[in-house]
Amino acid sequence: MKKNFALIGAAGYIAPRHLKAIKDTDNVLLAALDKNDSVGIIDSYFPEASFFVEFERFDRHVEKLKREQGLQLDYVSICTPNYLHDAHIRMALRSGANAICEKPLVLNPWNIDALQAIENETGKKIFTILQLRHHQAILDLKEKVENAPKDKVFDVDLTYLTSRGKWYYASWKGEQSKSGGIASNIGVHFFDMLGWVFGELKENLVYEHAHDRASGYLVFEKARVKWFLSINYDLIPEEIKEKNQRTYRSITVDGEEVEFSGGFTELHTESYKHILANNGFGLEEARTSIEIVHEIRNSEIVVPKNDKVHPMFYKQKTKHPFDL
Repeated sequence: MKKNFALIGAAGYIAPRHLKAIKDTDNVLLAALDKNDSVGIIDSYFPEASFFVEFERFDRHVEKLKREQGLQLDYVSICTPNYLHDAHIRMALRSGANAICEKPLVLNPWNIDALQAIENETGKKIFTILQLRHHQAILDLKEKVENAPKDKVFDVDLTYLTSRGKWYYASWKGEQSKSGGIASNIGVHFFDMLGWVFGELKENLVYEHAHDRASGYLVFEKARVKWFLSINYDLIPEEIKEKNQRTYRSITVDGEEVEFSGGFTELHTESYKHILANNGFGLEEARTSIEIVHEIRNSEIVVPKNDKVHPMFYKQKTKHPFDL
């Protein structure tokens, strides 16, 4: 039986992946909301969906569907700015729907506790998108770690470079209070993956958390991780630039590259399939990564030791583009 969906944040970067996932799982989008009206992408998936630019009218429409047409929302997909996630999740549950929320689920660990109370009150569920847990290369890596000797600790280098233009700094993503900063905005799913694969976090050192990059050192039960994240195009390797690509991902484990350059296009649909089968990732699964990025955001910056630092940490620093 088809499920009824609404989507909040329809004009955002990630919304098309959710629209596709709803379509690919053979469900229906009844209504969408965004304060921006550049949402023509909806025509490619659900041209009959109602669209609103004001929350109040969206909320009224959802209520009328229920009261006048007997149409109850089953799920609300949330693709809004990070700092609004918990508010929109609460709206979804109070309207009688389950919530499917983009990462990061929330910005602070205590927000998870508050959402657990809403789950208990309403009997509805909150799911989040942790798509790397569905990537075959990561599943293979997890199996490798689980089959290794119990006292084995792996040495991991994580590099994620995903270029963004100057628009980024003028948007909500450039405001740490709204996005959580680089580590939360582009790195949270990688931190989730590390905790999921390598176990309990033991140490979290932060070497840098700037406007265009972040770097540090994490120790998990089964891994020592040097990590580096950036949105600065200048840091992309030349061979990647020559391919006209603006994103570079690399994970090495004991010096061996984990090949996961592809296989990302269907991960949201895979996530939806698991959620619809009542096997999605909920609040507790998201907790470790939210704790990690919260600590990164609020930790004192420390001077790195050479054997515990990602080599890209030493790349030339840049000023904020608005300071030039």
